Amino acid sequence: MKHCLTIAGSDSCGGAGIQADLKAFSANGTYGMSVITAITAQNTQGVFDVQDINPSVIQHQIEAIFDDIRVDAIKIGMVSRPETIEIIAETLKKYPLPPLVVDPVMISKSGYDLLQPEAKKALIEILLPMATLITPNLPEAEVIVGYKIDTIELMQKAAVDLHKLGCKYVLVKGGHLENDATDVLYDGEQFYLLHSKRLETINTHGTGCTLSSAIAANLAKGLHVKEAVEEAKAYITEAITHGFKLGHGVGPVHHFYALYKKAGVEA
Repeated sequence: MKHCLTIAGSDSCGGAGIQADLKAFSANGTYGMSVITAITAQNTQGVFDVQDINPSVIQHQIEAIFDDIRVDAIKIGMVSRPETIEIIAETLKKYPLPPLVVDPVMISKSGYDLLQPEAKKALIEILLPMATLITPNLPEAEVIVGYKIDTIELMQKAAVDLHKLGCKYVLVKGGHLENDATDVLYDGEQFYLLHSKRLETINTHGTGCTLSSAIAANLAKGLHVKEAVEEAKAYITEAITHGFKLGHGVGPVHHFYALYKKAGVEA
């Protein structure tokens, strides 16, 4: 069995963050482990408070994993402060780095800032160059490159500009486009347009976290980046298709739809 590590924030309602990551790791046939960078007070209606974890505790969590357990892939999500980013990078550099997927989480669906303004520079200069793959959505990509992205052509331009920051691959997600959801994967030389039909549902909580974690799981299993992304897109499409109502806001995607169906359980 392959082992995947998520370094990210906690979502108290279980739909996104490390909770979604661990579910996605398991659903894609790997063993999940976690390093918590922040605790959010969150439900389906929004994020109401955030407590960042002390950098030394983040460091010790990473060391505890790597000093004992083989890590086959890493996914990094919510890293809200420069100090958090710096200690993660500093600690990871002590060890052989497995495939690393960075999901540059910046703003929650409800509009809560999950990346402090002063952390943007650290994210761009320290973390993104370490990544095998980065997976920004359009608003996140716009913050990093500094211009509006609302066409496939601009997504390709952004992918080139993001690649120049040092990562090996870029996946610009097109879920915020008006038409069908087309993602752009770029390897530094070639573009791959990954099309999927837009699904009419509000139950999409945890989509970005889940996709990036599914990609990491596929990389841990030895898939090439393009194949890992394609397999993960197929998985997240199924999870979104069967997303369900929870609470009074945006419900989660269904990470374990196949298992629930087999068990005869309906969400």
